[in-house]
Amino acid sequence: MIAALMPTYNRADLAFERGEGAWVWSTDGRRFLDFGSGIATSALGHAHPHLVRAIAEQAARVMHVSNLYRIPEAERLAERHVAASFADSVFFCNSGAEANEGMVKAVRKYHAETGHPERYRMICFEGAFHGRTLAMLAATGNAKYLAGFGPRVDGFDHVPFGDMNAVRAAITPETAGIMVEPVQGEGGVRPASLRFLQELRRTCDEFGLLLALDEVQTGMGRSGKLWAHQWAGIEPDVMSAAKGIAGGFPLGAILAKEHVARHLVPGSHGSTFGGNPLACAAGNAVLDVILAPGFLEGVDRIARRLWRELQALAARHPAIVEEVRGAGLLLGLKLAPEVSNSDAQAAALSEGLLTVAAGMNVLRLAPPLIIGDAEVDAAIEMLDRMLGRLAPASRQAAAQ
Repeated sequence: MIAALMPTYNRADLAFERGEGAWVWSTDGRRFLDFGSGIATSALGHAHPHLVRAIAEQAARVMHVSNLYRIPEAERLAERHVAASFADSVFFCNSGAEANEGMVKAVRKYHAETGHPERYRMICFEGAFHGRTLAMLAATGNAKYLAGFGPRVDGFDHVPFGDMNAVRAAITPETAGIMVEPVQGEGGVRPASLRFLQELRRTCDEFGLLLALDEVQTGMGRSGKLWAHQWAGIEPDVMSAAKGIAGGFPLGAILAKEHVARHLVPGSHGSTFGGNPLACAAGNAVLDVILAPGFLEGVDRIARRLWRELQALAARHPAIVEEVRGAGLLLGLKLAPEVSNSDAQAAALSEGLLTVAAGMNVLRLAPPLIIGDAEVDAAIEMLDRMLGRLAPASRQAAAQ
């Protein structure tokens, strides 16, 4: 008999009842160090006092009214994001997939309203992950995710990640924009080079295309800057955000320059829940912390230390770890073929460390942004023990 909760996930037999900072406790009393952050979402960790207080106080006033009315909390959050980014205007929704859907709609709408309705296709990249809606499955392009859902939505062309020659060769009179993640999280924690991002910007300018950045996973301080593209010194035309934007409360956003945003007029896009008072109270609380003086510098410092420690760890276990990759606090261990990332994830769990598997046999590490040296030390010790346990099986498989 099917479970009451639809079986769309392969869930670990583990349930959590409380958390504090980067630590969580299971219902059977075990403690775990959370280096998954709900897939890069719990940016401030668990039970952050300022975030908890903001949500509780707003819930006691008004949680939802719909976008038929003004929402002061959303107006304030949008103004703050505009002040801290390239954007001139913001639309709030509920998730990363919705933000990406809206971003593609914005790109198509821009070209339709500026005299080029034939421009509707997006250049996307092999290894991308943009969400699970029908259109975003097509943007992702992964055959495994597309299987069983009928014809794929038209309008998405895929080229190898990082290959500018392929990008330029894919541009046609129907191309509207380029959609890219600064770091492919689900696709194996693969960072785009800063030069590649800069060349994408120049190519969009050359051909009259829009640059659409998917910063659902890389944004909100995870790279050590508020947005990962800031490391490249570029600005997109439009960008999606979600995950850490409200610290675990469902919220997504489309941030856009005026030349894009002005075409999303009343009736062209919408959301029932998006940007409601409760979600935006959480979003404002997260910004309070992330934009506080010194916070992002602290993220950058601890991320660089974690990178160095992981490099040393890889050097101690060369038969298992082929490469350390990623950026900021979105890092991954590329494992040797003899060791699956699912086995490594299970072994890390046995040591008390929560991680997330990613594509290309990568074990993903995405801790809360509030971790310090103590949490780095604890995680490295756990990973060291985990890799030591996996080593004999790895060597035996290699010998065969």
